[in-house]
Amino acid sequence: MTFKYSFTFPISGANKLPRFKDWAAQHAADIDVSLPPQVPVKSESLTIRLKSADDRQQLMTKLAGVDL
Repeated sequence: MTFKYSFTFPISGANKLPRFKDWAAQHAADIDVSLPPQVPVKSESLTIRLKSADDRQQLMTKLAGVDL
């Protein structure tokens, strides 16, 4: 199965990928994600790829109100 769906959410500051990986390992370990190889420090968002629309909905629910 490929990563057909994308999800973009606000995240700022340095070390976006490690911060998201740590959060996902603790709170969304059951959701498979594909991360970009790098994200510019000045970027204010992160786009990840997901395998299904259900995964995207679950991640949106889990990220609601979370400040990464």
